[in-house]
Amino acid sequence: MRDLNFQVERAEAEPFAVSPQLIFKLRVTDSAGDKAEPVHAIALKCQIRIEPGKRRYAPEEQERLLDLFGPSDRWGQTLRPMLWTHASVVSPPFTGQTVLDLPVPCTYDFNLAGTKYFYALENGEIPLCLLFSGTIFYAADNGLQVMQIPWDKEANFRLPVAVWRKMMDLYYPNSAWLCLHKDVFDKLYLYKSRSSLPTWEAAIENLLANSESQVR
Repeated sequence: MRDLNFQVERAEAEPFAVSPQLIFKLRVTDSAGDKAEPVHAIALKCQIRIEPGKRRYAPEEQERLLDLFGPSDRWGQTLRPMLWTHASVVSPPFTGQTVLDLPVPCTYDFNLAGTKYFYALENGEIPLCLLFSGTIFYAADNGLQVMQIPWDKEANFRLPVAVWRKMMDLYYPNSAWLCLHKDVFDKLYLYKSRSSLPTWEAAIENLLANSESQVR
């Protein structure tokens, strides 16, 4: 039997991926210590959960989080943990302990709650909980053994907001993107063409200016 524990030491942006990706430096430690036997491999799966109730929010952040959690006077009921993403990795052989690079895919899609949450934060840290599962392959007196990682194995980590922002600035410098229904895009496309506007930014800025003047 093997009893493994998990701890995230830090996270950093992967600069050369096809799409935005964080690398979590994950330390895996065999609780047997000096008496640990070799582990051939771990097929590790990880569910990563955001725990928004474990930090404070500035007034500007509260306003940007209105879409996710509603007014702040209701946050006692609405600030619940939410699933962010899944990640997986296969470890090389090790004895005692090792540090794995756990790749965590990210997206800039503002239709997703995780992106809305991360973007709303100015600074500080993002409280995360990593829940582990998977399979351990190890040697025993009677040959190769296989066991499942218990469901109670987890690790807490506070991801710096600056790390997430640095990653998105690397892949989408000074920009953001939205996904629109085709019928809405067609209307915007037609408005841009009829108004002889050179860019999408100009079209949206013109619409916003007209909207603000009507509100006033």
